[in-house]
Amino acid sequence: MSIEPVLSARGLTKRFGRVTAMDRCDFDLYPGEIQAVIGDNGAGKSTMIKALSGAVRPDEGEVTLDGQRVAFSSPIEAREHGIETVYQTLAMSPALSIADNMFMGREIRRGGVMGRWFRQLDKAQMRKVAREKLSELGLMTIQNIDQTVETLSGGQRQGVAVARAAAFGSKVVILDEPTAALGVKESGKVLELIQRVRDRGVPIILISHNMPHVFEVADRIHVHRLGRRLCVLKPGEVSMSDAVALMTGALSPDEMSPAA
Repeated sequence: MSIEPVLSARGLTKRFGRVTAMDRCDFDLYPGEIQAVIGDNGAGKSTMIKALSGAVRPDEGEVTLDGQRVAFSSPIEAREHGIETVYQTLAMSPALSIADNMFMGREIRRGGVMGRWFRQLDKAQMRKVAREKLSELGLMTIQNIDQTVETLSGGQRQGVAVARAAAFGSKVVILDEPTAALGVKESGKVLELIQRVRDRGVPIILISHNMPHVFEVADRIHVHRLGRRLCVLKPGEVSMSDAVALMTGALSPDEMSPAA
């Protein structure tokens, strides 16, 4: 590809005592793509994602964002650079409203003395922006922006988390197993939402064990094995069974057969 990657990593290495979780790992995410990351349990894909999102500091190697080298000391710093991550836990407060959860940690304060000195929040503006972001992504089933998150279905909660990431992730959105706890219908809605985020120009890293979902939405598939990138696949050029065999070690990239 002649296009420069939005997010890139070269030679990432991370050791936890005697365990090497990342071993000279490389990664490239290009503009406007959904790139799935697959790998067996213990392959090191979670450590790689944490290194890209600021949750882990690699011992060696470098990460570049828009061609500039970055070294995030925390997920907050990664967020400030436009990288948003949605973890499996969603990191939401069930007792707070949708709007409050959307702006948790980045609340909008009122102008003038009330905001500067008394730190009053601009609730109306937060509700307005939250409603706009949810509407942009087609989440019209949520009628009341003030309802608490605990009243939402699993798919709606995941939708709010993805919408929050898309609203503030100007460069990259990372999704960790977004359909793991959802049924078939709700999973389908979340996958549609992911594609809408991509269509708005935000590239996505999708970590998933669900091969049908990966092959449905991913533009490319990063296969992670033994702490590093084994290969990168295109869903239309390989079979699902070969992808699984690659990530488990039953098949090497040289032995792949064309997709039927």
